[in-house]
Amino acid sequence: MDYNHTSLEKKWQKFWADHQTYKTSDSHQKPKYYVLDMFPYPSGAGLHVGHPLGYIASDIFSRYKRLKGFNVLHPMGYDSFGLPAEQYAIQTGQHPAVTTEVNINRYREQMDNIGFSYDWSREVRTSDPAYYKWTQWIFMKLFDSWYNKESDKAEPIETLIAKFAASGSAAIQAVSDEDVSVFSAEEWTSFGEEQQQRELLKYRIAYLRESTVNWCAALGTVLANDEVINGVSERGGYPVEQKKMMQWSMRITAYADRLLQGLDTVDWPEPLVEMQRNWIGKSVGASVKFPVPQLGTAIEVFTTRVDTIFGVSFVVLAPEHELVSALTTPGQKAEVEAYIEKTSKKSELDRMADTKTVSGAFTGSFAKHPISGQDVQIWIADYVLAGYGTGAVMAVPSGDQRDYVFAKHFGLEIIPISDTQHIDEAADPNKDGKYINSGFINGMTYQEAVPALIAKLEELKLGKAKINFRMRDAIFGRQRYWGEPVPVYFKNGLPYLINEEELPLLLPEVDKYLPTESGEPPLGRAKGWKYEDQYEYELSTMPGWAGSSWYWFRYMDPKNEGNFAAKEAVDYWKAVDLYIGGSEHATGHLLYSRFWNKFLKDLGYHNEEEPFRKLINQGMIQGRSSFVYRVLDAEGRGTNQFVSYGLKDDYNTIPLHVDVNIVSNDILDLEKFKNFRPDFANAQFVLEQGKYICGSEVEKMSKSKFNVVNPDDIIASYGADTLRLYEMFLGPLEQAKPWNTNGIEGVYKFLRKVWRLFHDAEGNFAVSAEEPSKAEFKALHKIIKKVEEDIERFSFNTSVSAFMICVNELTDLKCNKRQILEQLIIVLQPYAPHITEELWNLLGNEAGTLSYAAYPVFHPEYLIESEFAYPVSFNGKMKFNLSLGLDLDQKAVEDTIRAHADVQRHLDGKPIKKIIFVKGKIINIVV
Repeated sequence: MDYNHTSLEKKWQKFWADHQTYKTSDSHQKPKYYVLDMFPYPSGAGLHVGHPLGYIASDIFSRYKRLKGFNVLHPMGYDSFGLPAEQYAIQTGQHPAVTTEVNINRYREQMDNIGFSYDWSREVRTSDPAYYKWTQWIFMKLFDSWYNKESDKAEPIETLIAKFAASGSAAIQAVSDEDVSVFSAEEWTSFGEEQQQRELLKYRIAYLRESTVNWCAALGTVLANDEVINGVSERGGYPVEQKKMMQWSMRITAYADRLLQGLDTVDWPEPLVEMQRNWIGKSVGASVKFPVPQLGTAIEVFTTRVDTIFGVSFVVLAPEHELVSALTTPGQKAEVEAYIEKTSKKSELDRMADTKTVSGAFTGSFAKHPISGQDVQIWIADYVLAGYGTGAVMAVPSGDQRDYVFAKHFGLEIIPISDTQHIDEAADPNKDGKYINSGFINGMTYQEAVPALIAKLEELKLGKAKINFRMRDAIFGRQRYWGEPVPVYFKNGLPYLINEEELPLLLPEVDKYLPTESGEPPLGRAKGWKYEDQYEYELSTMPGWAGSSWYWFRYMDPKNEGNFAAKEAVDYWKAVDLYIGGSEHATGHLLYSRFWNKFLKDLGYHNEEEPFRKLINQGMIQGRSSFVYRVLDAEGRGTNQFVSYGLKDDYNTIPLHVDVNIVSNDILDLEKFKNFRPDFANAQFVLEQGKYICGSEVEKMSKSKFNVVNPDDIIASYGADTLRLYEMFLGPLEQAKPWNTNGIEGVYKFLRKVWRLFHDAEGNFAVSAEEPSKAEFKALHKIIKKVEEDIERFSFNTSVSAFMICVNELTDLKCNKRQILEQLIIVLQPYAPHITEELWNLLGNEAGTLSYAAYPVFHPEYLIESEFAYPVSFNGKMKFNLSLGLDLDQKAVEDTIRAHADVQRHLDGKPIKKIIFVKGKIINIVV
C-alpha cells in the first residue's frame, strides 16, 4: 500500500467531523489552555497560502497541549460584518448576508481541507443576530455606566445619579466631558428629565457628541484613523476629509492609565507593546489658559514644558478649533477660510506625518500671556490637531523645532529662555541651564521653576498640573448598513435605550444599501422602522471593531441565550493563553478589546484585567513572482516574442508578471502560457536548452502580480500535511518569508519516508515487536526532547528539520520497531495529523484516540554516550577511528592504544614518544 494523501486526508477529515473529535470538553477536571486565532473577515477571494500560517502554528500548539493533558479550547469564527460585502451589495443589489454566507462556506471548506482541530460547534459570526444581541447588550451597559476616578473603575450610572441626588456634582470625581455643569442636590432634583439626561450624557462611557471625524464621501461613512492611509481610505483609496458630525463615541480615555499599566503584565512582542504605548501617549505636564478678553474666554493649552512659558511668542490653534471663527478678523477671513478648506482634505495621520511642510494662517487676533500679560498672536496651523489635548498649543520657538521652523518661516519672535541654549540654527530644548528672559523664574533651575510656575498659575486661576494622553475617545459609529444596529431611539433629540428584552434589534430591510437622498445613512431607507411606532432609531450602525471586542468570551459558551457567557465557563477559561494574529491590529482591535475586557471586569462579569496573556504576531508570507520577458520592437512596442531569462540581456525587453501556477521550478509551461491571455496565443519563445526560464522577485502576494498561490492547489498535489509542514519549514513564525513552491517536494518526500518506515519493500504494513536498539532509542528521544522544547518556544521551523534528521537516522537503522514508531507518530501528530492518524490506526489503536494520547516522556539516559569514536592521529595526521568507552582513564586508553594492531601497523616499528589524549575529542600519537 502506497502513501495516497488525497484519500487518506479526506478519510480522516470526515472521521473527525462525524465524531466531533475536537469538541472541547465541558468538564473542568483538567487544566485548561485557551488557544485563539484572530478570526478572519470572510472575503470573496478565500484563503491564499499566506493566510493559514498563523492558523497552522496555533493548531500545532493546540494539538501539542492536548497531548500534554490539557483541556484545550481552540475555536474559530468569522468577523462577518464589513465594508467589502456592503460594497458588493451596492454594486449588485445582493444582500450582504447572502454574500457573507457564500464566503464563509468557502473559508470553511478551505480550513477543513488543511485539517485544523477547531471545535466548530463553538463557531461564532459577528453578523448573526444571536451573537450581536450581546454586542448590543454590552453597548447598553457602556451607555448605562460612568467612570468613577475614586474607585478607578466603571460603575452603573445609577450610582452617579444617587451621588447627584445626595450632594450634587461639585465633589464628583469622574471622567467626563469638559463642559459639565456644577449644581447642588436640590438643583439636580429640580431639573426636568431632559436636563438630567443631557447632563448624564456628559458622563456616560458610550456617549453622543459633535466630533471631528474622517469622512469618506465615496464610501458614505466615517473611518477610524487606522483605516486612513496617506489621506485616502485604506479600502478603495478614496479621498477622506475632516468633518464635524454628531457621533457616538466610547470613553476609552478613561482607561488610558490602566491600558498602559496592563502592558507590563502581558507577554506580547515588544514592538507591538511600544506601538500601544505611543498610541496612548501619556504626558505629564500642565494645563495653561491664555485669556482672550475680547471674547470673554480663554484658550486652554496642555504643555509638558511649562518651564518654557516665558518663551511663548504665539499660540497655534487647530484649524477646526471652535474659537477660530470668532477670533478671525475681517481682514484675515479669506486667508483663514482658504486654509481651513485646504486642511480638511488631509487626514490627522497625514498631518502628523508631514513634518517638512510649513503652513498656517494668522487669525488677526491676540491672546494675553497668562503671567506677563503681553499680547500673543493667535495662528492656525495643520500641525495642531483638534482631537489631541485641547486643540491648541503654546508655541515656544526657542525650545521646540516645529515652532522654530514655523517662526522662521513667518518671521515671528524667537525668545531665548536659558543661559545654555544655542538657537542660531535650530531649537534647543535642553533643561540644563538657568532661566533668562523668564520673569520671576530667572536664575532658577528646571527642578525649581516647574513647581513655582504651577503654583503661580493656580494662584492666578489660569493653570494647574495635569496628565494628558495622546489617545482620543473612540468614534463608535458608521453610516453604513452592514453592521450592528445601535439599540437606541431618540425622544426630543435625546438618546434612550430600548428594553433589554427587545434585543436583538435586527437590521431592517432596505431597498438600496446607499445613503438616502437627504444624506441619511442607509437605515434611513427602512420603511416604518420606528421604536414603538413613534420614535426614530439611531440610523448609524456600530463600527467594524464592535463585534471583535469581546468575541473570545462567546467561544467559552456560544449557545447561551441568557448571558454572553455563563459565569462558570468564564471562571474556568479566564483569559486567552495564546493569541496569534497580525501586528496591523495593534492600535485597533487589540486596544479596543482590552478596553471592553476591563469594562466588563469593572461590572463584575469576570476577573481578568487582560484578555490575551501571550500574543504572537506571525510574519507575512510574501509572494514569489515570476516574470517573462517580452521583446520590444524598434519603436518600443511589445512583440509576440518572449526571451528566456538567461538571454534577456541580448534583447530589448520588458518584464511581465506571469501566473506562478503555470511555472514549476522557474520553468514556464508554454502551452498554458499561450492560454494565459488572448494576446499571448501566438507567442514565440527564445529558449535556453529547450526550456523557458522565468525570472523571479519577492513581492507582496496579490492578484495583480499573479503570484497568489491557492492552498487548495498545493493540497491537491502534495496534501495538507505537506502544506502544514512546509509553511512551518519556511522560517521562524514571526518573520516575513517568501513562498517558494520549489522546495515543497522535499517535504513531500519526507512524509513518504515516514510512511515507508511502517511498510516493507512490497508496500505491506510491517511493524516489529522486537526490542529497539540503543541507537533507535537515541534517535527517538532526541526528537521527543527537541520537539517539546521547540513547540514550547514556538520555534516550529526547527522541529521540521529535526523530524527529517530523525527519520533519516531511523531509515538508515532499518527501524520498524513498534516501540519507536508508535511514539514517533505521537510526536509528529501536531504537525502532520492525517498521516499519523492513519498510521496510529494501522498500529491497532482505536481511531480518533491519537489526538488525546500522552506525549512521550523524554528519558535523558538514552542520550548519554557510553562510547566515543576517537579520531586517532599520528603526528597530527588522522589515520583511523577507534571506539573506546568514555569511562576509560588516560592509563587505560594508553594501554589499549599501545596494544592495538592498527596502531602497531602505523608505527612500523617506531617508538612512541608521547600520547596526547583528550577525553571525548582526540587521540594523537607523537612518534
